[in-house]
Amino acid sequence: MTPRIASLHVYPVKSCLGMDVKDARMTATGLEWDRRWMIVDGKGRFITQRERPRLTAIHSAIGGGRLRLTTENQPPLVLEPDHDGPRRAVQIWKHTVTGIDAGDDAADWLLALLGEPMRLVRVVDGELRDANPEYAGPGPNPVTFTDGYPVLMTSRASLEDLNRRLPSPLPMNRFRPNIVIEGVPAYAEDAMTVFRFGRVALRGVKHCTRCSITTTDQQSGARDLQQEPLRTLKGYRWDRTLKGIAFGQNCTVVGGVGETIAVGAELAIDPYQV
Repeated sequence: MTPRIASLHVYPVKSCLGMDVKDARMTATGLEWDRRWMIVDGKGRFITQRERPRLTAIHSAIGGGRLRLTTENQPPLVLEPDHDGPRRAVQIWKHTVTGIDAGDDAADWLLALLGEPMRLVRVVDGELRDANPEYAGPGPNPVTFTDGYPVLMTSRASLEDLNRRLPSPLPMNRFRPNIVIEGVPAYAEDAMTVFRFGRVALRGVKHCTRCSITTTDQQSGARDLQQEPLRTLKGYRWDRTLKGIAFGQNCTVVGGVGETIAVGAELAIDPYQV
């Protein structure tokens, strides 16, 4: 099989369910709309499935040019993508950045679902973090509300290799990638090189170290009692340098900003930059 894109995934709200897309515009921060919103607690600190697996109950999508959040037993929450609102200092990992509050209706919607006061904020395009220059280089390599890098890429072969080792196979959504590739050997995405999809070029810069979200069923929010797949992955994917369990590749965007990337696009891996 010719190496190519098997699937594309965009998560408009950090740590909520996202949308599978056939194509997407590549921006300097990754796939368009990815992690442009984030849920924060009363202190402005970011919230993820790590501590609140209930976020799997929220499906986020862009439809008709608007952000649409849906869940069971509540009416949808629909917002303009460039909504105005108060600017808030919000924290993501060790960084303090500015977010634009989506308003009280959004906060009430989250309260009804999650049972505690939360706010929804969107990024301020002119005030973005940069990916860690230790891995990404001097940049600029702007990111939205992703954990740290513009694009996360995995491969079908890597998941197939993992599933052969697990007591029960898992779907790719446990790993929440943006781009899934196929037609390559398992862990081909580990290469610290340039991955080309037509005019779009991504550079692999840091293996993705995995957390408890991978043990969370993305439909029910239930945690795996045996801590799979982390327990199995630790046996053969422990990265001593990063001190973590690696699965997937974090990438920066080095070419093709403004171009469209699509499922089925052929992949070329630059062998001279490994």
